[in-house]
Amino acid sequence: MMRHRTRGPIGALLALTAAGGLLLTGCGGGDDAARGAKDTAVDSRGGNSVPMPAPDRPRGEGGQRHDGTATTGGTADSREIAPEPALLSTFALDVDTASYGYARRTLAEGRLPDPSTVRPEEFVNSFRQDYDRPDGDGFTVTVDGARADEEDWLLVRVGLATRSAEQRDDRPPAALTFVIDVSGSMAEPGRLDLAKESLGTMTDRLRDDDSVALVTFSDEAETVLPMTRLGERRGRIHDAVDSLEPAQSTNLGAGVETGYDTAVEGRREGATNRVVLVSDALANTGDTDADAILERIADERREHGITLFGVGVGSDYGDALMERLADKGDGHTTYVSDTGDAREVFCEELPRHVELAARDAKAQVAFDPETVAEFRLVGYDNRRVADDDFRDDRVDGGEVGPGHTVTALYAVRTRPGADGHLATATVRWLDPVGRAPHEESGEVGTGDLGDSVWDADRGLRVTATAAYFAEALRSPYDGDGALPGAPPLGDLAERAEALADRTEDPDVRQLATAVRQADRLT
Repeated sequence: MMRHRTRGPIGALLALTAAGGLLLTGCGGGDDAARGAKDTAVDSRGGNSVPMPAPDRPRGEGGQRHDGTATTGGTADSREIAPEPALLSTFALDVDTASYGYARRTLAEGRLPDPSTVRPEEFVNSFRQDYDRPDGDGFTVTVDGARADEEDWLLVRVGLATRSAEQRDDRPPAALTFVIDVSGSMAEPGRLDLAKESLGTMTDRLRDDDSVALVTFSDEAETVLPMTRLGERRGRIHDAVDSLEPAQSTNLGAGVETGYDTAVEGRREGATNRVVLVSDALANTGDTDADAILERIADERREHGITLFGVGVGSDYGDALMERLADKGDGHTTYVSDTGDAREVFCEELPRHVELAARDAKAQVAFDPETVAEFRLVGYDNRRVADDDFRDDRVDGGEVGPGHTVTALYAVRTRPGADGHLATATVRWLDPVGRAPHEESGEVGTGDLGDSVWDADRGLRVTATAAYFAEALRSPYDGDGALPGAPPLGDLAERAEALADRTEDPDVRQLATAVRQADRLT
């Protein structure tokens, strides 16, 4: 493994929303490297670099190949393999994990998840990684890999990490507007009851200078509590949370509109202003037009800097809508199915998002045409950025907080007998305060790769297992899957169980259980 860092003066979140400020003190110590980064990445199939749509920021129409010919924008399935060496891959960083959480819930109920809800990058980024971390804001870049069980194919991992969340005790105050779905469907166990428990825990853990507002919605939306500084008012907030009861239908549009109105009215200069949406995202009354809801979120992010964190709940869950809402709000989604998940989200995950370590972060991986014949990025189907837009700081990237890691996994076919430099990965971001641009790079050569991914270190083996699992769920009846070297689900379950035994990691044990459940259902 090789690491090379280059800080350039000009060149080289968010993740969540901050409910994040949450509990910054009390919930027992979570591992920063944890669930991490939805990071948004881009695939390079056929050399196409596709910009992620964003009406409020300029996006490029396409990238360029190394030979200078233009590529076209568009969306394609990331399982296609780049047929020629158009060897740039560019993506915006982001951190979602909801797809993996929802898949585990579905499998536990004896059902295979809908393939459209399976986003491999969110499976990959749901696990702790032990990447080196920077001393201050920004990133470290780690690139490593190993050979897949298929001739000339490799798995190459690009790991990005921000500073530890514990490196600075000071943080800006949080101004958090919780928008809670109290529709009839939220009466199901594991929905509103979890939301109330989590909100109560957060209220006890927030600082006196933090503020909370509470909006509910069913057939209509209501501001139950305007923006309120905690101080001596925690009892008032507890009373508002305890009063929540399920009502009628789901007017998600009204909830979002009222939530953002309340957030704008209570907005605090110098604070982290977030809307935290807790819902099953099954809009069925009022304005159910996703585009109209999305445009409102984009306007408030652009005009007031208010970002969105989506917490999904329920066995029936509007995964696609929640993901689009968070993307438009420069935010993050996660999924909560039980009290353990709730503790992870509100006690460990959210605190890492109350401040930013980097704004508009993007990554670009350049594969060496002397050694690489083709490649594909696993997942990130809707996170593309045009190659030419990598250093255009007007183009929206991802907001990332301290304590995050972001992992991108590539399948790479080398040229016969190839030896030497393989790839260079560069991350570019803006300083969270002054917005000055910075870059950091890492590289890897063929000599740095392991002989087999199954003999690699824990992190790479977990990454490969999660990726192979996601690919199998996306194509459960296509045999061994699309990734080179993919084992059948039964074999993958055995490997995952052995890895869980060796690591004694409860998260890996959950992964092994999910793979075994999927194997039984296919």
